[in-house]
Amino acid sequence: MSESKELHDHAVIIDGLVISRWSRAVFEAMHRGGLTAVNCTCSVWEGFRGTMENIAEWQGWFREHDDLITQVHSADDIERAKREGRVGIVLGWQNTSALEDRADFVEIFAALGVRVMQLTYNTQNLVGSGCWESRDGGLSDFGRDVIDEMNRVGVLVDLSHVGAKTTEDAIRHSAMPVAFTHCCPIAFLDHPRNKTDDEMRLIAERGGFVGVATYTPFLPWHDDTTVEQCVEVFEHVIDVAGEDHVGLGTDFTEGQDVGFFEWLGRDKGIGRNLIPGVRRIPPGPKGLETLADYPNLTDAMLRRGWSAARVEKIMGGNWHRLFREVWAGT
Repeated sequence: MSESKELHDHAVIIDGLVISRWSRAVFEAMHRGGLTAVNCTCSVWEGFRGTMENIAEWQGWFREHDDLITQVHSADDIERAKREGRVGIVLGWQNTSALEDRADFVEIFAALGVRVMQLTYNTQNLVGSGCWESRDGGLSDFGRDVIDEMNRVGVLVDLSHVGAKTTEDAIRHSAMPVAFTHCCPIAFLDHPRNKTDDEMRLIAERGGFVGVATYTPFLPWHDDTTVEQCVEVFEHVIDVAGEDHVGLGTDFTEGQDVGFFEWLGRDKGIGRNLIPGVRRIPPGPKGLETLADYPNLTDAMLRRGWSAARVEKIMGGNWHRLFREVWAGT
């Protein structure tokens, strides 16, 4: 057995964000890729009822595909998933629209297994501003109440699609570490979704986390991106945020169609077009095209000269530690 395969098989592998089109084929690909746990988006533009319907659908998948996947409520569940050879599913949101105007709904959804909530998705909501909003008014007082509840019940605050002012307000307000679960550095490509070194440094200085995306539209090489270039991006983020505050946040969209990207790219799913250009399905990096290809990333890190200890941290160890801390609540 090669060093790379042995390390990958032994390590806890955690992806901070996947928004694929859920199916048995996708779950099988995750399993082949050796994933231990993954934050799976179950709400973006949906309100309370739509999100509840999505969670109900996930409950059916947990029953139907229990040979492949298992729901994660705690850090211990991640260890259990590893022992059992199943993929642990963390339910997560990319917006807080499902809360509507009720901060106390945070606890309800946490009890259902939603352990990661992104404050805003690209535009304005009751909590704050997104990264595509023309004016970032910062975190609202309601947003502070929402973060307080997330801290109390043990839900990770995600700031990946959040505007710069709202992001800084949230980092400074939260009593618990917060995360960019899936982002790339502006140092590589000036894009509204990418983060500055100062933002990544601030989040890490306060105990937070940066999940590095391998989503090719956020990278300067676009369709020509390779898995080796992704490792270059990881190295930059490690230099900025520190080796203990970085992990995976691939933003895999496996199986999605053009209609899905059209829905994502409009305000509230139906409003103004936020992202100019023709809708298309972006390819994954060469060598990391599918959810089955995580071993290639481990191999590329080792070939880059990384120590086994660093690889294990970035591939999942750091996420596991952060989840254990945040999910315990305040």
